[in-house]
Amino acid sequence: MFLKKFALTGAMLALTSTTALAGGHGCEIGARVSIVGNEFPAIQTVGAEAAKCSGGEVSTNLTADHQKINVPGMQGDPAEYTSAIIANSSIVALMNEDVIRPLDDLVAKHGGALSKNQLITIDGKVMAVAFMANAQHLMYRKDILADLGIAPPASYEAMLEAAEMIRSKGIMENPIGGAYKAGWNLAQEFNNMFLGYGGAHFKAGTAEPSVNSEAGVNTLNMMKALSGYMNPDFLTHDSNATNAEYRAGNVALLNMWGSRAATQTTAEGVTEEVKNGHAVAGPMTVGGGTTPASTLWWDGWTVAKNISDAEAEATFVALMNGIRPDLMSDEDVRTQAVWLIDGYEPTEAAVGVFEAAKMGTIAYPMLPYMGLMHTALGAELPDFMNGSESAEQTLADVEAAYVAAAKEKGFLQ
Repeated sequence: MFLKKFALTGAMLALTSTTALAGGHGCEIGARVSIVGNEFPAIQTVGAEAAKCSGGEVSTNLTADHQKINVPGMQGDPAEYTSAIIANSSIVALMNEDVIRPLDDLVAKHGGALSKNQLITIDGKVMAVAFMANAQHLMYRKDILADLGIAPPASYEAMLEAAEMIRSKGIMENPIGGAYKAGWNLAQEFNNMFLGYGGAHFKAGTAEPSVNSEAGVNTLNMMKALSGYMNPDFLTHDSNATNAEYRAGNVALLNMWGSRAATQTTAEGVTEEVKNGHAVAGPMTVGGGTTPASTLWWDGWTVAKNISDAEAEATFVALMNGIRPDLMSDEDVRTQAVWLIDGYEPTEAAVGVFEAAKMGTIAYPMLPYMGLMHTALGAELPDFMNGSESAEQTLADVEAAYVAAAKEKGFLQ
């Protein structure tokens, strides 16, 4: 079992410098490639470009449920999936279950031009290749705020004030959008806010939980206050549903992933008002602090352990084709993400992620037991958000659920 804290080489530093990717390789593969990952546009592009390789079959399963199926899909022998596209949270589960292989030999053979910033190194071994950076940050309707004389909120307290003014003027009943769907999404919103309040998920140097704290209570109270300005069905709204509300003109303020900024107003059915009024800003702070209430992420790809060496090599080559530099000449592709690819130039849609990096946003914790905490939060927080429990009781339940899971996995005695 993988128990050590992950040491991440500076993938985030790539936000402030240009990176170089391997180009010039012919994309000929001679074996099966099967990719599982999330479904947003940048990953769809990587998968589609990988599938253009010849000499072997390349299939993709890109779905919002990727984290539920990537581990089971890589545990077989042979593995169903030869690669999982992951982020700095979801690689943890793959490492814990020992289903991905070190990539050093494949980097030496096919990735000589990869930047060191892209090589996700854990215990001295390259375990993933990062191709984009991400963070959640403010998106808003600049036209509505301008009409009311409101500056774009730099804090969640200012967001609440803006939302009250928008509601009181009869412009929108529920002006705030949030990916508060019970489970992973709600837990992630807690993580963002908790770090903004200066919270620490675990006692220093241990796997012991520490979310039942003043920062934890403050976090839940702020989330509850924000939910008062959301669609009453907020506990069913993931990123897709939240974006649909925004695109329909029902939301003026939301905390959303930078990877979705470029396509926020390009989807079918977006009104002209929303298109013309859309704007992006950096992440917000909370509680008078200076640490953004957000987390910094990278997305990248892995190669399965339980496959043949031929399939592993084919997978690496195909995915290198999926992140080749000449893709940056395509305007549609270039605006899909903050790419860690040679030739990428920041677009207006990338402002929020770059601001997150400049503001010192904390990277999502790459700890082997963080996934257990995330799961416990997602399962227990709805009891507070729907009014059936106090903040203190809910956080006590979170810690109890986490401790039980951490003991079962051997992280706690």
